[in-house]
Amino acid sequence: MPKNELLQNLIDTGFNLPKHQPYPELTDGFVARRLDKPAGKVDVVMDTDTFNEIDDQYAISYMLKHDEKFNVQAIYAAPFVNEKMKGAPTAAVGMEKSYDEIFNILKLLGREDMFDKVYRGSTSFLHDEQTPVISDAAKDLVEKAMLRADDDPLYVIAIGAISNVASALLMKPEIAKKIVVVWLGGHSLDWPDTMEFNMVQDIAGARVLLTCGVPVVLFPCMGVVSSLATTGPELQHWLKGKNALCDYLCDITCTEAEECGQGPYWSRAIWDVAPVAWFLSDAVMDRLEPAPIPSYDGHYSIDKSRYPIRYVYALNRDKIMGDLFETLTK
Repeated sequence: MPKNELLQNLIDTGFNLPKHQPYPELTDGFVARRLDKPAGKVDVVMDTDTFNEIDDQYAISYMLKHDEKFNVQAIYAAPFVNEKMKGAPTAAVGMEKSYDEIFNILKLLGREDMFDKVYRGSTSFLHDEQTPVISDAAKDLVEKAMLRADDDPLYVIAIGAISNVASALLMKPEIAKKIVVVWLGGHSLDWPDTMEFNMVQDIAGARVLLTCGVPVVLFPCMGVVSSLATTGPELQHWLKGKNALCDYLCDITCTEAEECGQGPYWSRAIWDVAPVAWFLSDAVMDRLEPAPIPSYDGHYSIDKSRYPIRYVYALNRDKIMGDLFETLTK
């Protein structure tokens, strides 16, 4: 949104904070307990803008190859808009390209059994904080969440714009007590802005997520997950020639670096594997923090009295990358 439109939005809303109130049963104590890292195998869905860059492909593969930890119930295609889309770029086109790329990764993994668990997501970002964007993904999330017992949540690994998940929360607010959202979005609380790709595309959706009271594990990008990157020589050494999936991941990563004109000394972000890694080891460090409120001017509003989220503040890059490479080459 252009800066003048952001300012006008603030003027029109009177600079008010969101009107959402946490679902009544979501007390601070309930949310804090729900945010403990789960032991054993967990039921998950993944929400991903798979065609946006190259790290979603790593994240899907990492999750599905850790089948001792994850019972993957669905994969949702999330919307995005960027320069990789030819013609008239729209959120709907981005979502459709992500939908197709999910199937490509599943084929490389030999997981055709997952084909009927892939759902198209939102064809637009949220226009406001009260109106959901109805999609197959949002409807499926509502349906799966409502089947859960209150003490057995469904985990939602979200690594794109949060439109699908926010829409589901608006469609059926009571699912907030039946899911835990593990989202990569925004920048660290110490970063000077929150103008990160996943968040800035759908600030209304981010505000729904972080004001409705749903338990959230938040992975900030710059200042935290930004340390999670890889290089061409590293990929050539650890992945190249190991299997068809590894060759594909290596090739698309190197191609994107070349197309971006990064020169011979490039590194590429593999940020989206971090939320998957949170479930697997102690390589991700976190703490409870009051839920911040994303503002339309590209910053956070902070109120220390708000309900808690689990905030990731650091990670062990080498430990995560080591497990990622070992997992992909199995």
